[in-house]
Amino acid sequence: MTLTRAGSLWAALAAAVALGALHLLAPAIRRRLPVPTHAATSLGGGIAAAYVFLYLLPRLAEGNQAVAHVLEEEIRPTPARGFVLFLVALVGFFTFYALERVTHRSQQRRQEPTRLVFGFQLGFFALYSGLITYTLATKLDAGLGPAVLFAVAMGLHVLATDGVLAEHFPVSLTTGWRLVLVAGAAGGWVTAVAVQPTGVLMNVLTAFLGGGILLNIFVDELAPERHSSFTWFTIGLAAYSGLLAFATFTTDVGAA
Repeated sequence: MTLTRAGSLWAALAAAVALGALHLLAPAIRRRLPVPTHAATSLGGGIAAAYVFLYLLPRLAEGNQAVAHVLEEEIRPTPARGFVLFLVALVGFFTFYALERVTHRSQQRRQEPTRLVFGFQLGFFALYSGLITYTLATKLDAGLGPAVLFAVAMGLHVLATDGVLAEHFPVSLTTGWRLVLVAGAAGGWVTAVAVQPTGVLMNVLTAFLGGGILLNIFVDELAPERHSSFTWFTIGLAAYSGLLAFATFTTDVGAA
């Protein structure tokens, strides 16, 4: 099902509101989960991993060809153009890793990291939410099915990431500061309304977001010290892989 540009923006607004509500209600949601927190985190990690490996990386490979074609028209051809989006994904991975390292170093012998580190983390995760809502509007332009799959994966992933942020900053992360994360989600939607992204820009932003998702999966959702659950990770991975396979199969059949 394909939506008009206006329909995509309205649907993206609904998703942005839902993501903002998720930021505000995340502590209450975690307290009321029918399974232990580590199980829910692992479930979200499995879903996010399936999304990255079965949907995001293949799209990056396709987008990389488009970006390489644009670069070929603008600048002298170089071998680097063949992996530019993967380099952007690596930059996203490294950026989130560096932020995680700074947080842990600042937390040594303290109840929680410094206010400066808290500000950086909060601002970066607000940007993270904004990237999700900004890219979602374009995914809705391509079709409702892929956008719903993206929204489900990112919603569960954001819930898990919020838990890590709350663990690092149990005192500082108040409801008032959570409004910054809500503003990030809203800002992504406003930007999508004001600036219709080009294909190259969307590929670059998606690559950066994908690098951050991978780092968060490896560090926060699979780490043994966080008591991750192999069973729940496998359930999330298998279930979401099945959904992606079904969506891909039905799309191919419809196109045929």
